[in-house]
Amino acid sequence: MLKFKFLLWALTKLLQRAVKSNPACAKYVQGKKLVFQMQTRSGAGRHFTIAEGKVNSAAGLIKAPGFIMTFRDGPSGFAILSAKESKDAFLTALHTEDLAISGDFVEVMWFQGLTEFLQPGKT
Repeated sequence: MLKFKFLLWALTKLLQRAVKSNPACAKYVQGKKLVFQMQTRSGAGRHFTIAEGKVNSAAGLIKAPGFIMTFRDGPSGFAILSAKESKDAFLTALHTEDLAISGDFVEVMWFQGLTEFLQPGKT
């Protein structure tokens, strides 16, 4: 579970760095207002806020996020989020029910676009 929590914290730092160092990423988040969370079925997780061109997060869950990614448990969440082939890992996890996504799927797709800026060479 600790690795999962650390990965969620590190995701925030990676997104913050991408926004700060990549003008295309900064433009992508400009004007966006979104709160979402990633959690385990047992309720451990973190919520993320994108507002005013910045990415922030805090430990714990909130009542009404735009979407929620719920992983079966910490180890499966870590494995899915850290997989080299992330799109395949997400699709497989959805199929095997190791991952459930609820909420606004348009926002989920927007977030997937944001994570593309974490890939090497993305401008």
